[in-house]
Amino acid sequence: MQLLFFVIDPNKFILEIITGIQQVGIGVADADEAKHLYKDLFGMNVLIFDDQATATLMTAYTGSRAEQRRALLTINMRGGGGFEIWQFTSRKPSVPPSRPKAGDTGIFAIKIKTPDAEKAYRHFSGFSGIEVSPVKKNSEGMAYFWLTDPYGNLFQIIQAGDWFQHNSNICGGVCGAVIGVSNMDRALGFYRSVLGISHTVREYTGPAGDIPGEENGTAFFHRVVLRKPTGRCGAFSKLLGSVEIELIQCISRKPDKIFHNRYWGDCGFIHLCFDVLQMCTLKETAAAAGYYFTVDSADSFTMGDSAGRFCYVEDPDGTLIELVETHKVPILKKAGWYINLRKRKNQQPLPDWMIRLLALKKVS
Repeated sequence: MQLLFFVIDPNKFILEIITGIQQVGIGVADADEAKHLYKDLFGMNVLIFDDQATATLMTAYTGSRAEQRRALLTINMRGGGGFEIWQFTSRKPSVPPSRPKAGDTGIFAIKIKTPDAEKAYRHFSGFSGIEVSPVKKNSEGMAYFWLTDPYGNLFQIIQAGDWFQHNSNICGGVCGAVIGVSNMDRALGFYRSVLGISHTVREYTGPAGDIPGEENGTAFFHRVVLRKPTGRCGAFSKLLGSVEIELIQCISRKPDKIFHNRYWGDCGFIHLCFDVLQMCTLKETAAAAGYYFTVDSADSFTMGDSAGRFCYVEDPDGTLIELVETHKVPILKKAGWYINLRKRKNQQPLPDWMIRLLALKKVS
């Protein structure tokens, strides 16, 4: 009798559990002001939820006190992840004492995709309070530039070609992040083995002259760009699209922690959130790699009219990665229309027409 052995590539397995970036959490001082700013800037004009509650499960990151908060999730229907705009309502949020430097540990910048970088550059240049750098091209020949919003948050606008739909928005949503790390090998192990973002696109060691603040600097960096293609599974994988994570380690100075002496929820990029299938399996996979969930809602947790299971895990430098297994998404509350993902018998992407119904609820 002949025995057959099958080897499962864990990265391919995790790739189908992580379906894309759902959103980036952005701590702000005024949620209403921020939602209108990001609607005008980035086309985040569809509202998924607007919820006010107590962050009872996040006390490990808010000084052991359950703080009141308001959270809004807005998305861009061209494609990509959204913004979870997050405001403390029980305390005044702390602002960074200075702008983060390249290589400081944490979420340094968010990547936003656009179909035309030159056109996007002209668009953003017309906004007051916005700083934009010149358009350049990476080693793949794709155009990009940097943008700093009025709150001091840094974004990399990159040209891309993967879209859920074509509309008049000058850009799409979140497609990745630039994350500062202190040890590249450890960081690569986490993002590859736990999150399945395993394909190395570019690797570079030298000065980071393209990053604002580092143009004329003498610091040296090790940079690795990882990518995950658009998932084949997951209700919203076609909307969320591909993922690009750039890890950057400063090798000529000791990095600071971006959220040093500040709480999750204070001003800045507070977490990067991935849309997840099979949360229990992912939890076991992460633990096997030595990374344990620090927060787990365990069952369905409501956010406004949406519901799901959410968890947090830290990368080797303590950067917060949120994981959400979506259970219910509202379409039209007054009519009682919801997408109930728990009742689905398969994990294939939802039909395009059904996802487009999300656009019925606009940011106002």
